[in-house]
Amino acid sequence: MTSPAAKAQPETPAATYADIATAAEKLAGVAHRTPALTSHTVDERTGAKVWFKCENFQRMGAFKFRGAYNALSNLDPGQQSRGVVAYSSGNHAQAVALAGRLLGVKAVIVMPDDAPSVKRDAARGYGAEVVIYNRETQDREQIAHELAARRGLAVIPPFDHPRVIAGAGTVAMELIEEAGALDYLLVPCGGGGLLSGCAIAANHLSPGVKVIGVEPAAGDDVTRSFQTGTLQSVRNPDTIADGARTHSAGKITFPLILHHVHGMLTVTDDELLRSMFYLWERMKFVVEPTGALAAAALLEGKLDARGKRVGVVISGGNLDLKSLARLV
Repeated sequence: MTSPAAKAQPETPAATYADIATAAEKLAGVAHRTPALTSHTVDERTGAKVWFKCENFQRMGAFKFRGAYNALSNLDPGQQSRGVVAYSSGNHAQAVALAGRLLGVKAVIVMPDDAPSVKRDAARGYGAEVVIYNRETQDREQIAHELAARRGLAVIPPFDHPRVIAGAGTVAMELIEEAGALDYLLVPCGGGGLLSGCAIAANHLSPGVKVIGVEPAAGDDVTRSFQTGTLQSVRNPDTIADGARTHSAGKITFPLILHHVHGMLTVTDDELLRSMFYLWERMKFVVEPTGALAAAALLEGKLDARGKRVGVVISGGNLDLKSLARLV
C-alpha cells in the first residue's frame, strides 16, 4: 500500500507529536473526550477487534472542533480582537463559530449555497456571520482572503493549518490511550487534516500501526496523489460525503500524508450508505456520510482485518435530514 514517495520526511514538519500533545493540553476540559465504542456484532462480521472513536459525540458534532479551538486559542490577543474568517461546507464552519463564541473571537464563515442547511443554521446559531457563495462560479479561498485583507481577519483554513492538524491529531491520541496498540487505524479523508494529524499521533504512540485514509470514490484526489507522489485534484466531486468534497490535499497536509500514512482506500456512495445505516441500526449512533467513510472501508471488506486490532475514526454526525430523506 505504501506510496512510492511515502516516508520522505518533510525538511521541517509543519506538525509534530509535540504539537499534538500541546493541543491536547489546550483542549483539556473544553473538548469532549469522546468514547471509543466496541461491538461484538462488528467484531464477528470483520473477524477483528474494532474500536470506533466517536467524534459524532464531539462538541458541535464533529472532530473539527478540536482543530478550530486549538487554532483560535493560539492567536495573539490583538488578532483575537480583530476576528477570524474560515471557509467550509459545514463542520469546520460550525467548529470555528463555536470556538469563536467560547473565546470571544468574531467569526466570519464563507459557505457554499448548497451546504446542508442544518450546518449553515448551526454556524449562525453559534454567532458567526455567514457569507454565501456559489461553488460553481466563485472561489471560497479568494473570498476569504479578500475579507481578511479588508477587515484584518486571520484566515483559519479547514485543514491546511498546523494548529488545525495538531488539534485533529488528538483524536488518535485519545483512541490509542484507551484501546492500546493498534494494527490498523482507518481515518476519513477530505483535505487530509484529520488523516495527517491522526497518523502522526498513531505512529508515535503505536509503532507498527498501519494508518489508512479513506475517501469517497468520486473524490479520490488524495488516493491518486498518494499513489503518484504528486498532488492531484478533483473539482466539486459528486458524492454524498459533503465533508470530503475538497479539491485536493493541502500544501501542508500532503507531505505529512506521504510520510506518515501507509495506504489509501475508497468507497462508493452506495457502500457508504449501507455502512451508515448499519451503524445506525446495530450501534445506535447517528453518523453523517463523511463520518462513516472509514467504517465503510472496514464493513465493506476493503481491508482484510481478520485477527487484527483496528481503530476506526467516526469523524462526525451532523446530518441534514431533508437531504437524507431524498437519498433514502
